[in-house]
Amino acid sequence: MVATRKSQRLDKVLVHMGVGTRKEIRKLTKAGRIKVNGSAVNDPSVHVMPETDDITVDGITIDYREHIYLMMNKPQGVISATEDRNEEVVTDLLEQEHRVFEPFPVGRLDKDTEGLLLLTSDGKLSHQLLSPKKHVPKTYYAEVDGVVTEEDALAFKNGVTLDDGYVTMPSELTILSSGPRSEVELTIYEGKYHQVKRMFEAVGKKVVFLKRIAMGPLTLDPDLEPGEYRELTPEELALLKGENNGN
Repeated sequence: MVATRKSQRLDKVLVHMGVGTRKEIRKLTKAGRIKVNGSAVNDPSVHVMPETDDITVDGITIDYREHIYLMMNKPQGVISATEDRNEEVVTDLLEQEHRVFEPFPVGRLDKDTEGLLLLTSDGKLSHQLLSPKKHVPKTYYAEVDGVVTEEDALAFKNGVTLDDGYVTMPSELTILSSGPRSEVELTIYEGKYHQVKRMFEAVGKKVVFLKRIAMGPLTLDPDLEPGEYRELTPEELALLKGENNGN
């Protein structure tokens, strides 16, 4: 990630990092509790270089980040949104230290679908990942009522016609087990409403469990239980931004 290397007001930086309101920051500076590069600061409007200056509050270093990037294993029953009057949303699952960045989900997972969900405050990256022109692959694990066959795999490879007449892009169906309840992995390159479920309906079958396990270069961390999340590693973020395409 390329540093912005711009100076900013100290109070703006600390508000952004969730230390407190501007009024609270002003009180902290007057009390000598905020230091920049080891020296107490009494003017909250002083400009600092947040990426390189050593900023501490009560001796605790503030690790500045312009944006936040989170990988969540979204549980069933939670909506992929930032607010809803009646339902629990994914941002309700976040700790306050991450909520202050006001992250939002990149795309959506249905309420009854679990698995990999990216949350970020980086609107530019979100737009790039969701752009229809990008055809970012998304891989799902699904349990399906009905015997899934190689004929289904061929149909998905050629594109199937959904209930509204839309013909899907070619997709990749891998059959893990075939029987009265089949297990499959499916990679699609677009994101129509309820697409995976509707694709199986198009071949006469019903999805009874759905979990997203990969999106673009990101794979769901197997250590994350439903409802848990973590920040992306620098390597994962570089992959997501395509910064190491030449390696």
